[in-house]
Amino acid sequence: MRDDTPGIRIVRLDAIGARAIEALGDVLIDCVEGGDSVSFLLPMTRAKADAFWRGVAAGAAHGDRVVLAAEDETGAIVGTVQVVWAAPENQPHRGDLAKMLVHRRARRRGIGAALLAAAERCTIEAGKTLLVLDTASADAERLYERGGWTRCGVIPDYALMPDGAPCATVVFFKSLRD
Repeated sequence: MRDDTPGIRIVRLDAIGARAIEALGDVLIDCVEGGDSVSFLLPMTRAKADAFWRGVAAGAAHGDRVVLAAEDETGAIVGTVQVVWAAPENQPHRGDLAKMLVHRRARRRGIGAALLAAAERCTIEAGKTLLVLDTASADAERLYERGGWTRCGVIPDYALMPDGAPCATVVFFKSLRD
């Protein structure tokens, strides 16, 4: 996949092997240890990260999601995002943007925007017309707003931060119709 972020390449991970699981785990661990609310509580262990990514790999192999990774100039994975295809029969047009993660050492380089654009392209290529997401990050909110996403509202105490403190979550959507 092409992108316009110098030194970054966005790749689709159709088969997620042990090396990619470890690299994706490194990004997940860094994000959770950095305080990002992405479904995990501290302590964030390698075992939790690997188990999560093995489950993601199984889902990708079954075709229920697309997994994208951002690689830096050395080939190291520094970010990732997933689009999970909606399961309900009445929502074949929709996907959920999930686990948008960028390693703290690679932030502020346009990687999130490149991953977001690639996820939207994959969704359009799959014939879907709507994406939804939720986030507990003010930085992510700004990214989605710049990307043309529509803010629906805030759900108080929706999730927990890695330290167990309750946090609000903001829900967004984006129509991908022409």
